Amino acid sequence: MIEQLQKSVMERFEKVPAYVPIEPFEVIAEKVGRTAEEIIKLDANENPYGLSPSARKALAELRRGNIYPDPESRSLRQAIASFIGVPIEFVVAGAGADELIDLILRVILPPADSVLVAPPTFGMYAFDARINGATVLEVPRNPDFSLNLDVMSRVVQQFQPRAVLLASPNNPDGRLLTAEELQVIFSWNTLVVLDEAYIEFCDGGSLGEQISQIRQPLTRENVIVLRTFSKWAGLAGLRVGYGVFPKWVLPVLWKVKQPYNVNVAASAAAIASLKDLVCLTERVEKIRAERSRLFGMLQQVKWLVPFPSQANFILCRVIGRSAKTVKDELMKKGIFVRYFDTPLLQNYIRISVGLPQQHDVLIEALQEMEME
Repeated sequence: MIEQLQKSVMERFEKVPAYVPIEPFEVIAEKVGRTAEEIIKLDANENPYGLSPSARKALAELRRGNIYPDPESRSLRQAIASFIGVPIEFVVAGAGADELIDLILRVILPPADSVLVAPPTFGMYAFDARINGATVLEVPRNPDFSLNLDVMSRVVQQFQPRAVLLASPNNPDGRLLTAEELQVIFSWNTLVVLDEAYIEFCDGGSLGEQISQIRQPLTRENVIVLRTFSKWAGLAGLRVGYGVFPKWVLPVLWKVKQPYNVNVAASAAAIASLKDLVCLTERVEKIRAERSRLFGMLQQVKWLVPFPSQANFILCRVIGRSAKTVKDELMKKGIFVRYFDTPLLQNYIRISVGLPQQHDVLIEALQEMEME
């Protein structure tokens, strides 16, 4: 029996490529023989300012860590609902938006069905779909990273995928979906999962509220919108995300969701963050301003072509040299960036927006490479 189980498991996951996460801070510091304090970490789109003062205080004063959390995260969901202006019953919280992506796909996917994605994009969409036994239909983006809507529309009509998973702004290029694109996408007769992990960094409005589609599920039965505290609120290490869902799917989500998915520390920090909006809004504005400054500096590096971004990172095409070599040379100096060398992203690096002084060191290192 066990032999059959082993064979079945191996065959099931043999062709599922592993998701490759960024290595822990301490591990990458040890790799280059530096202390964690010496590392300039610009590879995972983390918030360089960290937790807000109120979130730090909430963690320092945390009580009842020995008691299981509220399985419905009621206090957290009420705080989120007030923040985004949506009734609490439409909100579900998760251990990061990643958990909610997996939860959605577990709920909607029967065996051997399909989902549609538009690569290059966040790798967890295809990863979670394949883990849940789905076929992943891919329609590559145009050279400017806009969607090929004509082909996507034909794929939706022909193959009728259970869901389309899209990020806005998209990772890794930072492009925001236009109102015209969204109008077409929402008209499709399929479920649209819209991931707004970086929406707070978009130009215009405070924390993206004028651009976000977060209220769409209240009136559209085919739209789910996901958000996270990882980026704008600096809670990546605590894993707090949330989604707004149409009413029809909520009973099933509550039935399938792990009962204690958001731990008490994460919940306390997220609730405190929502009481610290002045501080966090100022930090987001600093990141927006620094993104603009960094983009200008990257344009001066002759062998880099940076792409305009509405997120907290900038994607750059590397010309005339290897992106991996660039990444490796920067790593020797204690500077970590992400590099890509795939069929749809050949010879690119992605740089997270950090602190001004970190960018000054980065640009100096890139200019030194130019002279080599």
